[in-house]
Amino acid sequence: MFTKTGNSFLAQEQYAAEIAKALHTELGETHQATKTLMRWTNANERTVKNWLAGSNGPRGEHLVALVKHSDLALAAFLGMAGRRHALTASELPTLRQKLQVAVEGIDLCLTISE
Repeated sequence: MFTKTGNSFLAQEQYAAEIAKALHTELGETHQATKTLMRWTNANERTVKNWLAGSNGPRGEHLVALVKHSDLALAAFLGMAGRRHALTASELPTLRQKLQVAVEGIDLCLTISE
């Protein structure tokens, strides 16, 4: 979708809605979510509530702080940028760790059954 200025392929409303959806999914819809986002980003309460409502999206340093703390915000951002494949690379360390835990659990079960 083109904006009125024609310099963006993503409408502000779509951006704000995608970020809001990611934040709601990760943090829920409680007042604690607002407090958490304020802590993560050092943004004021009204700003954070606007993000959660989807009326405004985070800008600049706030977006950087969000993706630093929120995997779902990072995924939403990369998806909107058309870079979903980059997310796969960022998930590899976590997947490797989970796989190691699973292998250790299998090894433990095999040791016990012997």
